[in-house]
Amino acid sequence: MTMRREAFLDHVKERGDYDTLEEAERAARVVLALLGAHLVGEVRAQLAARLPEGFALILLNPLQSAEPLSPERFVRATAAWIEGATKRTAAWDVSAVLSTAADAAGDDLLDEILLQLPAGYDLLFGHPRPT
Repeated sequence: MTMRREAFLDHVKERGDYDTLEEAERAARVVLALLGAHLVGEVRAQLAARLPEGFALILLNPLQSAEPLSPERFVRATAAWIEGATKRTAAWDVSAVLSTAADAAGDDLLDEILLQLPAGYDLLFGHPRPT
């Protein structure tokens, strides 16, 4: 089931402790664009189908990545794309967006998503997995 735009942004705003929906949307756009560069095929399409349309399009038309980014580099890349962000605030942005995306995905799809990503992304999604 697709999450409504307002609900998605409300969750990101609450989890990111943003003052405005615009701040939540800015974080969501950047993080989902970076995430989309790391997911392929049916997994990316299934996640997109569960996101609000505008965010689904961002996920499906991602920023280009020459190689998969480690979780740490993903956070640094997020900081580079958000004006005024630091590594610490970018980690907060990534967590707020990816934990909301994980809720929209559900456990089974999240497991498939994590299989496509380098080790450590489970923490960014707020769903630590036993090692």
